[in-house]
Amino acid sequence: MVFKSKLLCKIIGFIHLINNQLYKSKYLTIFKRLGSHSVLALIALIVIGGATRVMEAGLACPDWPLCYGSFLPFNHMNLRVFLEWFHRLDAFLVGILILFKFALSIIWKNEIPNWLPKTYSLLLFLVIVQGSFGALTVINLLDSYTVTGHLLIAFLLLITTISINQNLENDNIEEQLIWWRFLLFFPLLLTLIQSFIGVRLSSTWSAHICLSFNKQCLILNTHKLFAFPIAFSILLIIATAIYKRSLLNENWKYISALIFLLFSQIALGVLSLKTNLNEPIFIIGHQLNASLFISILTTLIFRNPFTQKGLNHSLNSQMVGINS
Repeated sequence: MVFKSKLLCKIIGFIHLINNQLYKSKYLTIFKRLGSHSVLALIALIVIGGATRVMEAGLACPDWPLCYGSFLPFNHMNLRVFLEWFHRLDAFLVGILILFKFALSIIWKNEIPNWLPKTYSLLLFLVIVQGSFGALTVINLLDSYTVTGHLLIAFLLLITTISINQNLENDNIEEQLIWWRFLLFFPLLLTLIQSFIGVRLSSTWSAHICLSFNKQCLILNTHKLFAFPIAFSILLIIATAIYKRSLLNENWKYISALIFLLFSQIALGVLSLKTNLNEPIFIIGHQLNASLFISILTTLIFRNPFTQKGLNHSLNSQMVGINS
């Protein structure tokens, strides 16, 4: 009789686990999909911001948050006005999307992990700060430090969003590879620094002054020299993944993307200098590659480097308990 009671309790617990896991997965799936859309929107936001800067369209709309006093300035529309207007529109949509995710996390707080509403509140705070910096770029007439801070917050939003997505995927992690994450952190940090140097380079006109008059070349030379430690750190990651075959097998798509981005980034940088920064397509592509670099490195840092356990592992554990 006691045996039957214990068996019944375990079966009830097993059924409850299945229902609980399936119930929660419904909500988590929604957050995962919204998170994927957020990543794409943030990358687009960063690239459009770079295009706006390259095309000297940062002050194409003289007021903020509207453009020439209206939401859609048909009477003043040209390429530069469109870029600045679309950049603001994308930023507004990203803010609405993050606000929507935060609201859902509050409504469904009992059905999702406890850390999710807190992290979304951080994202919402970053969006508010990002909007403030966007206003300051117009008010301060594209001040270099304000533009650099604007990009910094955008990258923090991207990194935080990707980390949330990966943590939602990694409900159960088989093995924590601290040394692997530490190895990936260096090129991520270097790429962020390199991006900030690039913004300073373009927002202070140092590159044009250096290439045209051979003056104020410190920032440009620093930007070029910084490419070497980044390339070395990426090659070290690739070599480590090849040496640790299991890492390569589970992450080969990301490793392959890093290889492609490394060589294409170098090529775009050389082409930008060869054309004296007069071809916007090369500079915009350079910014896009940097955003993808940061996205992939962040994903590799926070994702489970091996096969994920998922629901099957939890169910198998319960089956072992029932069998025993």
